[in-house]
Amino acid sequence: MYTTPFLDLPPLSQAQGTVRLPGSKSISNRVLLLSALCEGRTTLHDVLDSDDTRVMLTALRQLGCGVTQNGSTVIVDGIAGQLPQEPLKFFMGNAGTAMRPLTAVLAIAGGEFELSGVARMHERPIGDLVDALRPLGCAIDYLGKEGYPPLRVGRPTLKLAAPIQVRGDVSSQFLTALLMALPLVTMNRAPTLGTDVSSLPPEGAVPSWGGPATGRDVSIEVTGELISKPYIEITLKLLARYGIEVERDGWQRFTIPAGSRYQSPGTLHVEADASSASYFIALGALAADTATPMRIEGVGENSIQGDIRFVEAARRMGAQIWSGPNWLEVSRGHGPLKAIDLDCNHIPDAAMTLAVMALFTDPADGPTTLRNIASWRVKETDRIAAMATELRKLGAMVEEGPDYIRVTPPRAQGWKAATIHTYDDHRVAMCFSLAAFNPSHLPVRILDPKCVAKTFPDYFEALFSVTSPVAGNVPVLCVDGPTASGKGTLAAQLAERLGYHLLDSGALYRVTALAALQAGLSLEPANEAAIAQLARHLPVRFEGDRVLLDGQDVSDAIRSEEGGMNASKVSALPAVRTALIALQHSFARLPGLVADGRDMGTVIFPAAPLKVFLTASAAQRAERRYKQLISKGIPARIDVLRADLEARDARDMNRSVAPLKPAEDALLLDNSSLSIEASVDQVLAWWQGKQPFKAD
Repeated sequence: MYTTPFLDLPPLSQAQGTVRLPGSKSISNRVLLLSALCEGRTTLHDVLDSDDTRVMLTALRQLGCGVTQNGSTVIVDGIAGQLPQEPLKFFMGNAGTAMRPLTAVLAIAGGEFELSGVARMHERPIGDLVDALRPLGCAIDYLGKEGYPPLRVGRPTLKLAAPIQVRGDVSSQFLTALLMALPLVTMNRAPTLGTDVSSLPPEGAVPSWGGPATGRDVSIEVTGELISKPYIEITLKLLARYGIEVERDGWQRFTIPAGSRYQSPGTLHVEADASSASYFIALGALAADTATPMRIEGVGENSIQGDIRFVEAARRMGAQIWSGPNWLEVSRGHGPLKAIDLDCNHIPDAAMTLAVMALFTDPADGPTTLRNIASWRVKETDRIAAMATELRKLGAMVEEGPDYIRVTPPRAQGWKAATIHTYDDHRVAMCFSLAAFNPSHLPVRILDPKCVAKTFPDYFEALFSVTSPVAGNVPVLCVDGPTASGKGTLAAQLAERLGYHLLDSGALYRVTALAALQAGLSLEPANEAAIAQLARHLPVRFEGDRVLLDGQDVSDAIRSEEGGMNASKVSALPAVRTALIALQHSFARLPGLVADGRDMGTVIFPAAPLKVFLTASAAQRAERRYKQLISKGIPARIDVLRADLEARDARDMNRSVAPLKPAEDALLLDNSSLSIEASVDQVLAWWQGKQPFKAD
């Protein structure tokens, strides 16, 4: 997962390959809570690992559930609806799929609890759920602004005779919360002290938990039009898997039969997230050829998730889509995408992707209008306002209303390079990544890319694995300088700050020598061809100051005196040098590269947009080396170190192959008196100055 302050996406041109989607957030958090409410053990496979699910798992542990995790498999030992008696405080982050149902469960089951979250959670309305729970006798108080978290939940005095009223036109999560919580009062359990006697069962009912059964159906009536119906479908289907068969009259009345009781399904597999599929469906529609379609695994058109109907919308816009058991394949159609006018109540989350796809429609078609999306206003952010703002940055004309958005795409030359503010909203970050396919070949900057951790922590890695950049558009930043100038440390920190790959070209010869010796090849001219063949496909990776060969850390081995001598032997073999040129070129991968080494800016990447050459004096470099050696307990003399560095500089500058010299267009950085942090900041400032969105 990228944790950098921003991530620059270079222009992208093609998509092909296979992506395996993570588990659905909506399903994962539902089944985690349902498993907790059961008696006995439930094994859940393919559970999403994300911010939201981690919030739910923490809450379940607080409730006393046994939780065991092994990768994407989670084993939950349920508490059978029996909540702890001691007071508890729950921190729910910004996880609406955890906050809403847990509030209902705690309020109905009873106890002394507080629920809070991040600042944005305290701006997300919960008043309609509270208003539905209070008439039942649930004790809920606001600890801040009326109608919003944080909340205090007390012990209820339940009144269950009349149907429960809940608004359906704000968020389907309120109805989902009630549907998941109310089986607790039909589970043949003893009533809470003070329960309205009119809600008790007929005399003689046989309890299973030692107290009288409720003996009465519990009904919910929805007032207003129910939005996001597909998410209620998910809830109903999952409740059935856990033994709760909800009866419904259209979308207005839902009844949980008397005696309903949670039963563990034993084992359950979580579907991949259909909302996350939308980004890769759109990707295929924009940039995949029919011969090599974009393949999406983990979800098919038979999914129980409503957002799978995004497939229908994408087809209307011109995508070619094939489906099978648990997979989709997508390619672009003929010509640009087509504008549509669509009621999106059935795909509220995935519809955000349609808004970005609208940028790629033929302007002659007119605008794309997405309707019935009022729920966007109360999500992780006000998504209608957020989408309108960011779409305009890219050059679109946008009209927004209380429950709709209308997008007119940019003209051919109207695209703009933009910095996309993500509002701590994972879906904003993911859907706007598609803007990197713009026909003007402009980069796109995504602020706070780590916000995707809410549902798809490895989204950008997955995106880069199935996309290709516009030729020559992978950004490369080159760093060079004399021995002990700090170029390796500077390059590693630049790569970390930008989220780019790192190439330590000087270490390549050392790694090649080590790999050759491990393969039984002596470092002699007679083995030149074999060593060169090995070098072409060297499985080497650089992570900060670590060097990994085929996954094994070889940093210490190659940095020894012997490692240096071996490097000199293989660097004298012309075929090896040629092979390593091709290997170095292969490091220029999405999203970008920081290349450290002698001929990076002059030979390997002569078109790199920024080349930096360090010019620290030999005296300053000797002092740094001296302090470094002394700190490790190695005796040293500054005058000897300085003389050695000056001699090495002279040799390096006069070498016939790859002499030490700055590229003609390199920027010189005298870092003699600069800290590494100051050096990094200076180079980043130069880098920012070369980006088209620097004004943002």
